[in-house]
Amino acid sequence: MRDFSGRVAVVTGGASGVGKCLCADLARNGAHVVIADIDPARLEAVRAEIDKLGKGEVLAIACDVTKEASVRSLADQVFDHFRTVHLLFNNAGVGLGEAQRKIWSLPLSDWRWGIDVNMLGVVHGIAAFVPRMLEAGQEGVVINTGSTNGGLRSLPNTPIYAATKAAITSISEVLHQQLLREGGQLRAAILFPGPHTVNTAIMASGEVRPSDYVEDEAQTKVAYRTMEDLVRTTGLKLKLTEPEEVSAFALAGLRAGRFWLLPDSADNDRLIAARTEQILARQDPPSAW
Repeated sequence: MRDFSGRVAVVTGGASGVGKCLCADLARNGAHVVIADIDPARLEAVRAEIDKLGKGEVLAIACDVTKEASVRSLADQVFDHFRTVHLLFNNAGVGLGEAQRKIWSLPLSDWRWGIDVNMLGVVHGIAAFVPRMLEAGQEGVVINTGSTNGGLRSLPNTPIYAATKAAITSISEVLHQQLLREGGQLRAAILFPGPHTVNTAIMASGEVRPSDYVEDEAQTKVAYRTMEDLVRTTGLKLKLTEPEEVSAFALAGLRAGRFWLLPDSADNDRLIAARTEQILARQDPPSAW
């Protein structure tokens, strides 16, 4: 898809971070943008901000991606208004207060929240939008936001997050293969934000988790408030990628027709090669990547 002008784009998690930057860049490129987010307080402010950037329409729709009915309502509203969708960014995601905790000590509600947002949010988006996008018969792309953490290798300090993002890689590959069999113009892509840790507020999302996913107040305490805190304490490189860089890279990759929206990175290439060699050699995983 080389031209976004006049295209209809839906972005979940669109009121902050990478999602907000995607909405802004799409608007600048002439797209009609639907900002979907669970935070109604931010939605209208972001809509007004994005609306000034382009010539297309900008809609703001409250949506909880953990709820199938909410995502189907989002799809109903978008198709009722625009009659079609060309770009679906299943982007909403959360970080959890799981860092530095043992996998066997994590409460089930932590797992449920991470899975319901990061994984089932994507599943709900696919189920609500893809059949209608296929029926429209127009060129389109479903873009799922993954992560090198889980998607390429799993960091031991974030078991839930890594597990959900590993699932997104698998879901995206299957979606790509099944859409190819449909023989139409709809395809899939997976976005790996990077190449370095992305400077967003996702690590603080535990403070605003719904009460349905809270067993005790300790769960809402976050291990890191900023990405600088994360990289310092986990041994990652003290270098950050800004959300604006991720958005620009994603749109360039879509123009080029790529499935793997994975930034060039010597570190990522090394990890992919090392993990592949380890699997082929039937070796045990290392204690750390």
